Amino acid sequence: MKALFAATIALSAFLLFLVQPIIARQILPWFGGSAAVWTTCMVFFQLALLSGYLYSDLAARRLPPRRQALLHAALLAASLVCLPIVADAAFKPADADAPIARILVLLTVTIGLPYVMLATTGPLVQSWFAQRYRGARVYRLYALSNVASMLALLVYPPLIEPLAGARAQALGWSAGYALFVALALAATWGGWRARQASATADGPPAGARIGAAPATTAGTTASTDEPPPGWRARATWSTLAALGTALLLSVTTHIGQNVASVPFLWLLPLSLYLLTFILCFDGAGWYRRGWMLPLGLLLGVVMVAGLQWRIDWATLRPQRGLLPLWEAVPLYTAGLFVLCMICHGELVARKPGPRHLTAFYLMVSAGGAAGGLAVGIAAPLLLSWYWEFPVALLGVTAIAALLSRGGLRWMAVAALCAAAAGFADHVRGIRSDTLELTRNFYGAMRVKATGLEHDPNAVLRLMHGVINHGEQYRTETRRTRATTYYGAPSGIGRALQAARDPAGTTPLRVGVVGLGVGTLAAYGRSGDTVRMYELDPQVERLARTRFDFLRDSAATIETRLGDARLVLEREAPAGFDVLAIDAFSSDAIPVHLLTREAMHTYRRHVKEGGVIAFHVSNRYLDLSGVVRGLADAIGWPALRVIHDPERGSPLYRSDWVLVSADAGFAARLKAGGPVEAIAPRADLRPWTDDYNNLFQVLK
Repeated sequence: MKALFAATIALSAFLLFLVQPIIARQILPWFGGSAAVWTTCMVFFQLALLSGYLYSDLAARRLPPRRQALLHAALLAASLVCLPIVADAAFKPADADAPIARILVLLTVTIGLPYVMLATTGPLVQSWFAQRYRGARVYRLYALSNVASMLALLVYPPLIEPLAGARAQALGWSAGYALFVALALAATWGGWRARQASATADGPPAGARIGAAPATTAGTTASTDEPPPGWRARATWSTLAALGTALLLSVTTHIGQNVASVPFLWLLPLSLYLLTFILCFDGAGWYRRGWMLPLGLLLGVVMVAGLQWRIDWATLRPQRGLLPLWEAVPLYTAGLFVLCMICHGELVARKPGPRHLTAFYLMVSAGGAAGGLAVGIAAPLLLSWYWEFPVALLGVTAIAALLSRGGLRWMAVAALCAAAAGFADHVRGIRSDTLELTRNFYGAMRVKATGLEHDPNAVLRLMHGVINHGEQYRTETRRTRATTYYGAPSGIGRALQAARDPAGTTPLRVGVVGLGVGTLAAYGRSGDTVRMYELDPQVERLARTRFDFLRDSAATIETRLGDARLVLEREAPAGFDVLAIDAFSSDAIPVHLLTREAMHTYRRHVKEGGVIAFHVSNRYLDLSGVVRGLADAIGWPALRVIHDPERGSPLYRSDWVLVSADAGFAARLKAGGPVEAIAPRADLRPWTDDYNNLFQVLK
């Protein structure tokens, strides 16, 4: 029976975390591939987990064994109706409104009941385990569940995602869930029998509830008269859990948006977060307050300072600026680990005996959901920037100060004051050169101004974290120049020039997927039409109110809001001479814009002899081979144009792949400068809506 309980808990935790990337992969393309979609999914998972823990607590405390077993078996059987977990295309959005409610409803319909039933397994089976095996270390089963959760996260990117398409993943997970239901039904029967056996041995009334039997574990002093936890204990459990979740989400967002958009980097914080649960609930004494608290205080202060300052290692002096990747990732991941060890170590130190186990997990889950809602939902709606990260750091520092005693208390108070001062300095630093901060579901945008208006090199710049989405010179004489990745020597600059007829008299129709600040409108001439597709309404507003490319262009400018892939699918063929795919989620084109199905949509909108231009500049991914595969899918040649400007140039290094069947275009393009052919890769399968493999294109 021990093996059955352990296997049921491990499989449920594995499936619980495995379903998250599987379902997110299905729906990400429908909502623009934004990181906010993943955050919204995380909020749903937290709320569903809370629902499962609430059910577990109520069932364990209020239902007699027979009714509890029958209800649980009925819900397990009912959850099979949701299989397979394939999202219904009817939930695809038709506009650019913030899709939080639509995502939450979609997830509820698709995986709501199976996810809740997986969530109930940990607390319920541990409760039954405690009834059957008194004196056993029941909380170690929670550590086991977190090991299984971590395993699911670690095997998905390198093994499952590259080897199976989205539908195959959904079907495989559904088969695993069916196996889980069989194990859970057996565990439910075993739990009922265990309670019946306990009732026979101890002689309580026949209708006694499953949560009412006495039990003890190593390290606890539970007894039959153990009082229920008071509101202070419950509030402490929830607060510690909320701080841990808030730290996880805010550190992940900070690293991904403000440090570097490295693929799969989100795995590291989440794995460390789960590791702290494993170590703390293992019961082997991994958490030591005496040295963990001082280390946490030090790291908390350094993490806040790192938001605005870095060390010049040549002079060993601090200077304003973002930490480089090789410093920031170790600092923030190590800090997350230590601070979460404090949160979860103190949580475990206050855990009750098994009699109140389900109530404990309920409050932990409630805290996790509260932390997720605060960072994932409230912060984007209420805050103009990523202020939740330093606030979470201040919260953990304050908790450490409250827990400290003696001389450490003064150190903690000093650390709290230093962290608060660092937060204030960070706010001043962000606002010092900023004209506007704005934030919505899709992220936080920052309009920066450099230099004075009469300075010829002064620019306005639109930033999304560390990603530059475009800039414009502030001086009147240079204001209309194309900048950054879009200068005349760049791939798109040369493509637009080569796409015009030699006499330059025929107007162009240009489509641009990804507005940015509207830089490509600078190439528009009288009679031209430039149609911009943009997912984020705040980007369009900023492009029109803070920048002048759209207003000053001689071309007719049209804008279409919504995910470009979905908008293009609904539109009649546009007859573009050039269609530029320049949408970026973090630091790369979203995957759903790089599939064979997307390419056929682009082909439908480009006239015969037209050009499809892909902006593939990226520090971590080489997408040229992927685009070569898309070109092969429609039978058009692909040419690569890399522009590497000289040091001191205002232009950025850019990498464009231009796809066209027009031999005349190719000849004009080659006459304007060097181009490269893209060698086919036999190991690179064509990307489709059902399959992609980022590991194969990592630089």
